[in-house]
Amino acid sequence: MIQKSSLLNGLILLVFGALTINVSFAQQDPQYTQYMYNTMSVNPGYAGQREVLSVTGLHRSQWVGIDGAPQTQTLGIHSPLRNDKIGLGLSIVNDALGPVNEYYIDANFAYTIRLNESLTKLSFGVKAGIHGLTSDWSQGVIQQVGDQTFADNLSIFSPTIGAGLYLHNRKWYVGLSVPNFLSTKHFDDSQISIAKERMNFYLIAGYVLDLGEHVKFKPAALVKAVSGAPLIADLSANFLINNRFTIGAAYRWDDAISGLAGFQVTESLYIGYAYDATTTKLNNYNNGSHEIMLRFELQKVGRILSPRFF
Repeated sequence: MIQKSSLLNGLILLVFGALTINVSFAQQDPQYTQYMYNTMSVNPGYAGQREVLSVTGLHRSQWVGIDGAPQTQTLGIHSPLRNDKIGLGLSIVNDALGPVNEYYIDANFAYTIRLNESLTKLSFGVKAGIHGLTSDWSQGVIQQVGDQTFADNLSIFSPTIGAGLYLHNRKWYVGLSVPNFLSTKHFDDSQISIAKERMNFYLIAGYVLDLGEHVKFKPAALVKAVSGAPLIADLSANFLINNRFTIGAAYRWDDAISGLAGFQVTESLYIGYAYDATTTKLNNYNNGSHEIMLRFELQKVGRILSPRFF
């Protein structure tokens, strides 16, 4: 019988990379189950596309039950300017894994052009900011590994530059982005080492299908490609009921299955929750992952907006 002591959990953290080496990947960028509601963190072209001042906060606790498992917080603020042609945004991400903490602070800019009378639009987005990595090897048991990498604490800062294209209308969207073109150092949680950040490519897409007067079907997908690693695919299917209540499921290829739920409390406030159940061998050592998000939007007085489904 496995005893869930702090020491054992620490040892599990050290060896989980070996347990999942054949079915996992080097997680360089934070992952989100509710990516369809956190789009600016994936693609800077999304800045301003909500057509109002939008503030989204998200917290993710991954692999609950393992001491030092990933904890991620994001904050995204964006708004349109100049008749919705220009969007500006600020994105902050904090990603902690045991004794290592990474954070990203990025400014986002998007320019949108209208392509046809059906309101199909193409947005060009760029982002720039800083990436920081710090460590405190005195925490946990990593300092016992004996690797010279862990001899001194880290404090590394580097610039980030990314870009994205976002094609969309009221019924569907598709986006392609590179969050960071520059090579930076990061903590590789599958090999417990310091490695160089590889360029990530993100492809995101979604659609709204009316199933009746009060029910809409919203499939979505996110595909990540990283040099030297297999493709990662997130597939989700959500049902929107009465434009208020959302319920659905998701699958992350060879990694997890998820349940999602959300509620539009008021016209301004949305609350979402997701639970991931691990499908790899790591499932024996954790109680799943939890993700909660809040979105607040400042509605424009005197301006009637059609519902925003993305």
